[in-house]
Amino acid sequence: MEEILPLVRSVLATTPSHWNSLTRALPPELLSRAPAPGQWSALECLQHLIDTERIFCFRLQCLLEERDFPAFDPDKQGTKPGTQPSPPALAAEFARLRAESLQALSRIGPSDLGRKARHQELGIVTMGEMVHEWSGHDLNHTIQAERAIMQPFIRGCGPWQKYFSDHLVKTDK
Repeated sequence: MEEILPLVRSVLATTPSHWNSLTRALPPELLSRAPAPGQWSALECLQHLIDTERIFCFRLQCLLEERDFPAFDPDKQGTKPGTQPSPPALAAEFARLRAESLQALSRIGPSDLGRKARHQELGIVTMGEMVHEWSGHDLNHTIQAERAIMQPFIRGCGPWQKYFSDHLVKTDK
């Protein structure tokens, strides 16, 4: 793959504006709708991105210092749904945290990608692996959020539903 750092920075730089756009344009009812019982709504995905943004910055620092770090369990350590700020306020918080992360990431160079530390659950990991995971994590939860937003439209489109089979979330067990 091409030099990874510019690609990671470009992916990470686009996510906040995407969330700002979604949270300003879409009604909170649509953003807070879970696609199926036990699955995350778009707003829960955004809250998770806020929680993990702090984790990624912490891991970045640990890897720079080659210092071990703990695992993160979003079910136990993540912010629980409840009284949250408005969707645009959540997006603004994410954008603020991401700007700090991008600043920290700008100090990482190709020679840092081989730095290692021990992840409590995964064992030895490198900075290169972590920055790949960071971008993939962003994209994964953006897709997950958009899939949640899509569900009422997919379910209501009648015979066209077959064209969305890759995105339809089954609600029965």
